[in-house]
Amino acid sequence: MRLSDLQSKNIVSVSDGKNIGNIIDVKIDEETGAIISLIIEGNKSFFSFSNRGVDTEINWKHITKIGEDVILVNISL
Repeated sequence: MRLSDLQSKNIVSVSDGKNIGNIIDVKIDEETGAIISLIIEGNKSFFSFSNRGVDTEINWKHITKIGEDVILVNISL
């Protein structure tokens, strides 16, 4: 699977069903090449001057399932 494949999927919380956001980056272990975490774009706000919220990091161990259209994560924000 490529990063571009992951970036096209919605990130959804299993606990409340909310859409968390979109993947903008990943952290990778330099020694093993394994993904450590996903970086999710912060919420954009109409009233924000920078139009960007705080990015969220989701540890790989919190990913429950990667489906065809969504990635389910076991966190609540």
